[in-house]
Amino acid sequence: MAVPRSSLIIAGVLAIFLFSSANGGSIAIYWGQNGNEGTLAETCATGNYAFVNIAFLCSFGSGQSPQLNLAGHCDPYSNACTNLTADIHSCQSKGVKVMLSIGGGAGGYTLNSEQDAADLAQYIWNSYLGGTGKRPLGDAVLDGVDLDIESGNPDYYGTLAAHLKSYSGKGGNKVYLSAAPQCPFPDASVGKALETGLFDYVWVQFYNNPPCQYTPGSTANLLNSWKQWTSAINATYIFLGLPAAPDAAGSGFIPTGSLESQVLPALKGSTKYGGVMLWSKFYDDQDGYSSAIKNHV
Repeated sequence: MAVPRSSLIIAGVLAIFLFSSANGGSIAIYWGQNGNEGTLAETCATGNYAFVNIAFLCSFGSGQSPQLNLAGHCDPYSNACTNLTADIHSCQSKGVKVMLSIGGGAGGYTLNSEQDAADLAQYIWNSYLGGTGKRPLGDAVLDGVDLDIESGNPDYYGTLAAHLKSYSGKGGNKVYLSAAPQCPFPDASVGKALETGLFDYVWVQFYNNPPCQYTPGSTANLLNSWKQWTSAINATYIFLGLPAAPDAAGSGFIPTGSLESQVLPALKGSTKYGGVMLWSKFYDDQDGYSSAIKNHV
């Protein structure tokens, strides 16, 4: 479907606005794992987020048919998720990048060969990006792929990234890549993939890992880890990944006052600073975290 040039220009201006606040950062959010977190269109309509990661493509590799799980939002097996096309278009018209997040904490996925990686890249291209095939989310073309890999063989995600990037520019669409490593460096699951230097955005999970996260009264572990990530990883932008509410993770939540006064000012000295990633939209709704911090990010 052709998009008027004026619409592309407007979306581009909105994207620049969303990503370039007065402080140069933006907010990324995960959506899809709780049916009580509002629709995708409502999520983007808040104006709080520059990126929405649709979570998750949770099963793939080793001969499995890739499976999308969007919890209570829709059932992809009955083609009920194709109604997200309008929501995705709505998000993109507002300048929000919509990414497919693969993996997640539940496991059920692995890549065990270069062929596994090539096959998955082709499937994602044809099903969610600019290719043609059976499309679980309808005809909307997503902006890229997020790797939230937390288990399984780590050896072939770099190959996956290279294959996905090779599709960039085909059909006029750039394929953006992001990843969500745990803060212990190097990450056990996507550390090798990040060595490729192919990733546009890396939202490091600075939670559930006390040695490299914020603790009440101390930013030392977090800031030391941040310096290690920003100095060692060749990525365009690196984000501070946080739980959006105390119940969103076992540990690592940062009260807004501490984030704004102690943490963000120290991070913004890096040219790679991109903003804040939050898990997840459901928890953000409970705490209003993104609304509270967006003018400071």
